[in-house]
Amino acid sequence: MLSYKPLFRLLLERDMSKTQLKNAISLSPNVMSKLSKGEYVSMEVIERICKYLNCRIEDVVEILPDEDGE
Repeated sequence: MLSYKPLFRLLLERDMSKTQLKNAISLSPNVMSKLSKGEYVSMEVIERICKYLNCRIEDVVEILPDEDGE
């Protein structure tokens, strides 16, 4: 299971809102919704976020064990 909690923590640390990020790199409302729900977004989106925030992938997304333990 994917989690974008690292991204949201990073935004808080940088005093940046989700809306500011969305506008800065032209993310669609659909992509922002997927990020908020922990759903799949393309690597292209992750790359754009990382480049804009000057951070690594692990600063944006983490992989959590599935609820069934796998």
